[in-house]
Amino acid sequence: MDYKIVFSDVDGTLLNQKHRMLDKTVDSIRQLKEKNIPFVIVTARGPSGIYPIFRRYRFVCPMVCYSGALILDEEGKVIHASGFSKGTAKAIVEFIEKEKFDCTWNIYSMNSWIVNNKKDPRVMREEAIVEAESEEGSVDDLPEGVSVGKVLCMCNPKHTDAIEEALKAKFPCLSIVRSSDILIEIMNKGISKSDAIKFLCEKWGIALEESVAFGDHYNDLSMLETVGMPFIMENGPEELKVKIKNVTFNNDSDGIYYGLKKIGLVD
Repeated sequence: MDYKIVFSDVDGTLLNQKHRMLDKTVDSIRQLKEKNIPFVIVTARGPSGIYPIFRRYRFVCPMVCYSGALILDEEGKVIHASGFSKGTAKAIVEFIEKEKFDCTWNIYSMNSWIVNNKKDPRVMREEAIVEAESEEGSVDDLPEGVSVGKVLCMCNPKHTDAIEEALKAKFPCLSIVRSSDILIEIMNKGISKSDAIKFLCEKWGIALEESVAFGDHYNDLSMLETVGMPFIMENGPEELKVKIKNVTFNNDSDGIYYGLKKIGLVD
């Protein structure tokens, strides 16, 4: 198969456990660019969490942010956006606070990141990982008419299952998916990494069978099940490795490079 596009998740996939790209991964992206094969970041992060990666490794590429709620081209221009309203964000936050869930909430809109407690260790850890700074505030700080990319719940891992179940029961009209043992992403209905790559492949005239994707967690599953050549990272959950048979090395062992080398896209 002549593969024509490569999609990659970020945390646990593109970045290693120290939240850095490996040299062979950087070189793989360079080789793809030389062959005019688009490399597209597909992440639950917002743009502000991707720009530091571009600066450190001196490359740019299109990016799917908030798991598909916002898509930017290589120049950073918006080519697709599908967030929910300020009112919906307010309803989610009010429910979280009313139920006294053991979690802290985060609101993302384009480059804005609002949290209810900047001193929460989970927020501080996220700031260090994505190299971006949050702003303490409330839903009311959002301008009217804003499009909210997502609300993120950073949970006590002991209670993530229960919180996810309660949110899905309360908001069946929204897309709710877990991206780690402590993170629950809440997006507009119909938002998924799968729909985002379908949108881009159609826009750029690329058949889904000609696409490649790398991922490591539950919110990557729809993407991996959609592309022609999916790779699940070895560090992914065993449940996903049963569904996605093509397992590459982990994110500390050049999994992306060896996956691309296996299918002949890099040397």
